[in-house]
Amino acid sequence: MKKKSKKIILSRQEILHLAKLAKLRLTENEVQKFQKQLSAIVDYFSKLNEVNTDNVEPVSQITELVNENVDDEINSIRILSLEETLKNSKSKNNDFFKVKSIF
Repeated sequence: MKKKSKKIILSRQEILHLAKLAKLRLTENEVQKFQKQLSAIVDYFSKLNEVNTDNVEPVSQITELVNENVDDEINSIRILSLEETLKNSKSKNNDFFKVKSIF
């Protein structure tokens, strides 16, 4: 095992920076709460640095799986007509599905 590392504590500024990146507005209580919680999480993961990996070969994957590419083919049996496509729609506008706005 490698030498034990010092406990990691994230600063208030680091928490505010992370909140800004995540577009979060935090109260002072939340900053303090997340400072403790995120520091504990980062500190926990830092323990991986204590694992001796000197004799471990780097690998990109361990499952020996390979990508299998399949050409896209159109199955004419599964093609629906416009009428069939729209017949079970709750709402439509001419030849289009009509859905509620999400923005």
